Amino acid sequence: MMVDPTLAEMGKNLNEAVKILEDGRRWSEPGKERRWFNRSSIPGPLQGDGQDVASILQLVQNLLHEDDEEENDRPSHRMQNFGEQGHMALLGHSLAAYMSVLDRERHRKLTTRILSDTTLWLCRLFRYENGSAYFHEDDREGLLKVCRLVINARYEDYSTEGYSALTSRQPVIYLSTSCRPGLGQHLCSQLGLPLSSLCTVPCNTMFGSQHQLDVALLDRLIKEDVDTGKLPLLLIANAGTPGAGHTDKLGRLKDLCDQYSMWLHVEGVNLATLALGQATSAVMAATRSDSMTLTLGPWLGLPAVPAVTLYRHEDPAQSLAAGLTSSQPVERLQALPLWLSLQYLGHDGIVERIRHATALSQLLLTRLKTLASIKTSVEDELNSPVVVFRFAQEISAASSGGSVEGYFPGEQEVLDTLNRWLGERLAKLVPASGVDVVELEDEGICVRFTPLMTAAALGTQCVDVEALVERLAETVPVLSSTLCLRQDFREEVHRHPSLSYIDKLSWPGLGAVRYEPRSEGMDDSKRQQEVEKINSELLKKLQDLDADLSFTAGPEFDQERDIIFVGMATEDLDVSELVDTIAALGRDIEESGRLLENMTEVVRKGILEAELQLQKDSEEKLMEEGVLRQIPLVGSVLNWFSPVQSSVKGRTFNLAAGSLDSTEPTYTMKAQADRLDQQDTPTSSGKRLPGQKLFRRSGVGYDSHSETSSVGHADVPIRDGAATPTPVPTPSPTPPLTTPEEEVLEAPGPPMETAHGLAEPTEKVAPAGTEEDRQPEGQEAEETSR
Repeated sequence: MMVDPTLAEMGKNLNEAVKILEDGRRWSEPGKERRWFNRSSIPGPLQGDGQDVASILQLVQNLLHEDDEEENDRPSHRMQNFGEQGHMALLGHSLAAYMSVLDRERHRKLTTRILSDTTLWLCRLFRYENGSAYFHEDDREGLLKVCRLVINARYEDYSTEGYSALTSRQPVIYLSTSCRPGLGQHLCSQLGLPLSSLCTVPCNTMFGSQHQLDVALLDRLIKEDVDTGKLPLLLIANAGTPGAGHTDKLGRLKDLCDQYSMWLHVEGVNLATLALGQATSAVMAATRSDSMTLTLGPWLGLPAVPAVTLYRHEDPAQSLAAGLTSSQPVERLQALPLWLSLQYLGHDGIVERIRHATALSQLLLTRLKTLASIKTSVEDELNSPVVVFRFAQEISAASSGGSVEGYFPGEQEVLDTLNRWLGERLAKLVPASGVDVVELEDEGICVRFTPLMTAAALGTQCVDVEALVERLAETVPVLSSTLCLRQDFREEVHRHPSLSYIDKLSWPGLGAVRYEPRSEGMDDSKRQQEVEKINSELLKKLQDLDADLSFTAGPEFDQERDIIFVGMATEDLDVSELVDTIAALGRDIEESGRLLENMTEVVRKGILEAELQLQKDSEEKLMEEGVLRQIPLVGSVLNWFSPVQSSVKGRTFNLAAGSLDSTEPTYTMKAQADRLDQQDTPTSSGKRLPGQKLFRRSGVGYDSHSETSSVGHADVPIRDGAATPTPVPTPSPTPPLTTPEEEVLEAPGPPMETAHGLAEPTEKVAPAGTEEDRQPEGQEAEETSR
């Protein structure tokens, strides 16, 4: 069979172009070529002689992947896995452009065949008999055209009088609170109707699902509108709500619409199950509706294919006036990508993709039933294409003596925060699962799994569902322990007067704390600077601890920079030790800061006193040795025959006391060694076992905690390789300072050998001693408190 050379060349070029665009590493390896394309991405004038196709495609490929090349550690964006059927959809757009240049008669015959074939296949596939099809890019466009069709049908003078015909009886559009946000407002703005023409019907509150439209209440609302002279126009129902995936009572709604001559439009992801051999009776009722919108692109993993609105109407003139049919060649060719893709997949391929997605939902629902503290919200456990679940702490899972329900204000908001963190983390750990976060009116924040909308594009398999459940099982104990220990953390913080508990319900962790320094005689601005400085230093020290606990400055949107946020915790966390350490570190930082503030004046006075002492020592030395010993040559001869033992002693400067002390005890009585023996060694509140992290209670299984225990936010990575401090960290000792005259100024502790006075910089004043008698370098100074 002969193939048109133009079509064959088009398919070949399309395959080559897709290969170039999909190869994200081809032009990212050589550094020079990558930099050249980055420069080319800057907008500039067109080249006079133009560029070839290969260069243009390479430029497009670079623009697609240049964000991934900026940071090597940034994960690349996951592209849709559309395969060969995706190539067919892309080829359809190219063929549509090619067919638009055909002669009018040939183009008319071709488009008529494509439209009729596609409409027939879809009506049979989704059990919608005697229907017509409208293909549109925006999935709301079909509903908008249907509303115009109904207005033309219900208002006979609308085609001649326009919107003035609506003044006699105001039209009313009904939809439930579970519909897509902003859908009703979009319809009113596009149709030119006031918002009073929109009636939002609440969902069931007493019987049935909490996400199904209340039929009894809708009936009362329609009667009230009819009594006030309004015209019930159209009802928008859901076969799979955008949030929870529940289906309205379509059979009862259709009967109600027939009673009031209303148009029933149905949309939702559950309409995909109509293609299966067995569909639920609730979804099967959608085949009686007047119109329904199908989004085949996400269901089948087809890129750039239009959505389809199937409808039943007998008057072609009104359909043409509403825009549901068109004589424009370009608009009539919108079905071509879908026409090619449906033929490529075939009936069995389409059904298999939808069946695979529903099987993934059932697999996840079965696995979730085995997990504690996980609550599911599905309409039908036997046939539910959408699975919604959330973390809900059980009373029996409480630990550390804390209760679960009502033990702190804002519990629901905290649970929402934890579930949001859970959904974001699962989406990051198992991206092929396609889970996302959704907020429902009654349940709050939940995690949603909708394989009908994501599985075909992401290539989700059963192994991805198993990985999702495994990650969830690892994370739930951390959420439970964090929720139970949150109140303990709050109470422990309140026991310390220097700490303030900051109520941050939107933080997924133990909580937030601030160290409050003493502020006697300090104005507000200076005190605020002091608070930010101390808490910033405190955060750095906490982050350096060898603990499986995250400490951060909080999320980026938080404006307060003087708060320390503590992340997720495991059940073996010793909250008391944690809070005590935070308070001790903050107190040491505050005291060190005050010491440094006063050190300038202390050092200045000490230097003046040292100068006087050195001058006095020099005079005493001159009196003891005599004038002749000061002459270099004569002094050497005299010292050779008659050595003189100087009585001048060395000095040390005590920063804490602000005084000069003699170094004689160091060399005569070995007092330094005694003081080191008597010095207290910081110890933790409990003895740690080998390998045990900080803030862990012994005997609780600290070495087998989950990898999520140190994660405080979805964007906060787990820190590895932290430095190992002492069990109760103490601030660094004040380092010894040296005066310009070489007089040693030390912190309280082991004194060091000092130099002689200013007048004679070459001679030692301290008594001579052996190397063993000298103080070792690097010896730590005593604590300032001693």
